[in-house]
Amino acid sequence: MSEVTHNETQLKQATFAGGCFWCMVTPFEELPGIERVVSGYIGGHTVNPTYEEVCSETTGHAEAVQITYDPQQFPYAKLLEIYWRSVDPTDAGGQFHDRGSSYRPAIFYHDEEQRHEAEASKNELQQSGRFNKPIAVTLEPATTFYAAEDYHQDYHHKNPLRYKYYRNGSGRDTFIHQHWNTAKDKEALRDRLTPIQFEVTQNNATEAPFRNEFYDHEAEGIYVDIVSGEPLFSSKDKFDAGCGWPSFTTPIQKGNVLEFQDVSHGMFRTEVRSREGDSHLGHVFPDGPVATGGLRYCINSASLKFIPVDQLEAEGYGKYRSLF
Repeated sequence: MSEVTHNETQLKQATFAGGCFWCMVTPFEELPGIERVVSGYIGGHTVNPTYEEVCSETTGHAEAVQITYDPQQFPYAKLLEIYWRSVDPTDAGGQFHDRGSSYRPAIFYHDEEQRHEAEASKNELQQSGRFNKPIAVTLEPATTFYAAEDYHQDYHHKNPLRYKYYRNGSGRDTFIHQHWNTAKDKEALRDRLTPIQFEVTQNNATEAPFRNEFYDHEAEGIYVDIVSGEPLFSSKDKFDAGCGWPSFTTPIQKGNVLEFQDVSHGMFRTEVRSREGDSHLGHVFPDGPVATGGLRYCINSASLKFIPVDQLEAEGYGKYRSLF
């Protein structure tokens, strides 16, 4: 009990506005050291505003997410990096298809340390030349945060199809891909990854069967994206498909693994990629064990990093200890 209490005292909060809060939960929720992400309203002049009131643009509030995190495991500077990669920081009048002050981008700092880090991060982005317009995100002191209605919390889990259509149509992902998946970004990854990791995750290559790190790996733990660290698969769902690559019946969170039609090499297949890292992982096939749904996620070892059960806490994935 004392250890839990100690951990709780280390937790901090970060609050970000970046347009529709449905889309601002997913970049953060599964990262190591993140305890929870709550959708809500902040920065206005009324008490306990409703969604309808905020959308009427009469309360002054912005839709935002409040993140409870362990700074020892996931520092504020890294949260800022993810924030910048999740929004259009040059658009002060809203975000993508959502217009108005309730969708304005803003960083709400909770103390002077956060303010200094946010200012430095904003200046660095401005000077990088990545965008040809000024960075318009405001830095504001955090005021009272009001949690949004229950039906807005974890909306992407409660209404996955509607969320998918909304997000795809918003233009957010297209913008992010255009501005962040650049040649310069890939060169930085090339320095960090091994040659096979880079070729698989960035260029959709396929590693050799039976001669890869995890095809016959049996230790208990979780497999995360080698690029972003987002949790992907559990050893509990791993099985020997005889194909020479790691095979799983299901992801830990289906929303973390995106599917795309792949017609390369004269075949019709379903490619799977990580949501945040946009890493090529492999393919999913309908020939898995019937008892577990009939799917086989055939994944390249080079796309994965393994976190053993006894290291989940230390690596910031303690919330997944309950899987074992």
